[in-house]
Amino acid sequence: MTTAVAKHHWGSRRFIGIPEFRRLLATRLVSQWGDGLFQAGLAGAVIFNPERQADPLAIAAGFAVLLLPYSLVGPFAGALLDRWDRRRVITIASLARGAFVLLTAIAVGTGLAGLPLYFSALVVTGFSRFIGAGLSASLPHVVPEDHLVEANALSATLGALVAVFGGGCAIGLRALLGAGDGGSAWTTATGAIASVACAWVASKFVAGVLGPDEVDEPNRTVTAVAHGLWDGAKAAWRTPSVVGALGALLAHRAAFGMSLLITLLLMRYSFTDMGLLRAGIAGLGEVAIAGGAGILLAGVTTDRIVDRLGTRNTICAALILAAVSQLALGLPMTLPTILLAAFVITFSGQVVKLNVDTAIQHDIGDEVRGRVFALYDTLFNTTQVVAVTIAAAVVPMDGRSPGLILTATAFYLIGLTTYLLFLSRQGQAQHPGLMGEDNRGHSVG
Repeated sequence: MTTAVAKHHWGSRRFIGIPEFRRLLATRLVSQWGDGLFQAGLAGAVIFNPERQADPLAIAAGFAVLLLPYSLVGPFAGALLDRWDRRRVITIASLARGAFVLLTAIAVGTGLAGLPLYFSALVVTGFSRFIGAGLSASLPHVVPEDHLVEANALSATLGALVAVFGGGCAIGLRALLGAGDGGSAWTTATGAIASVACAWVASKFVAGVLGPDEVDEPNRTVTAVAHGLWDGAKAAWRTPSVVGALGALLAHRAAFGMSLLITLLLMRYSFTDMGLLRAGIAGLGEVAIAGGAGILLAGVTTDRIVDRLGTRNTICAALILAAVSQLALGLPMTLPTILLAAFVITFSGQVVKLNVDTAIQHDIGDEVRGRVFALYDTLFNTTQVVAVTIAAAVVPMDGRSPGLILTATAFYLIGLTTYLLFLSRQGQAQHPGLMGEDNRGHSVG
């Protein structure tokens, strides 16, 4: 009997009944609430601030400075998650993030722009991604292996919804405190509260309970980390179920990056209010709500879709749905269709992401899992930066670019092709995995 047939679905109450999962979930929720608040506060301060102007290249530069430097060090930092006690790493990283949230708020309040502001925000983003990788790598230590898809769906869905709520809090605080540099600074600074709370919750874990299975803190840290990076890359490449799914997700991220830039510009310079629908930063909040609804739907349905269709068909269907939605809903470039596209595309992307997370947790050994997740984050960030930069070079100021929407649609088809090619490679090698007996699409050996 296969794993998928033998197992039964667990409801959220069953997961919440596991004390260590409950604490891990609380750590994620507090962290992501702070992420949502910080990111929305910073977006309001830089993009929708009446005291500042933001053209497409300035927005792209912001993405590059925020994400690329961490992408260069992320895989090395990820090795810490495989060599040091993850509880201690997450706690220290959370406190450090809180300190840099306050520094970023000071930079906003004093009117700083360019590198000083971006560097501080870059460190916050880096610590946030690092903490997220640690939480994902720790999940198999607190839930049964055959329930990872459900646990991922619950954690990622609630985390994303809380991040959206954090963004809503930032918009509300900005309306209360003011839209200029001063109000934006106080709004951004509020995110430090979440960082301290995240560190406090994480510190309550028993030492070693989050892994790694073997704690090895070498004296020659740089050498050990560099060697570990190479080991993590090799581990991912040897696992077609992981590298193929990563290719599909990165294609989504490239398309999403282009769509995000278009949406920001449309909300800022092109759209006007339509009845209950709003443009400007309020419209960005509506986009976040639409995306949150898509994430919620993915969290509720992904596990059952995978059980019915298998991982391969689920990922393929999600990519096709995203491509169709990008074309049919994105191309008209109206406020209602953009919001609907945000819902459908975010749903599709989250379905793919949940399957990628589960593939890494299921098919990658604990001794390199942290490095693979950190590499995953690095590729995720780099892909978005490259996509936004390319889009910024050609998009008009008002954001109306049918050519970019067609390009984003093509990326989904490229991702689909890449994914199927890697599955074919796995099938030809006759390795257990997505093509094996487990109809959930995971290896059973």
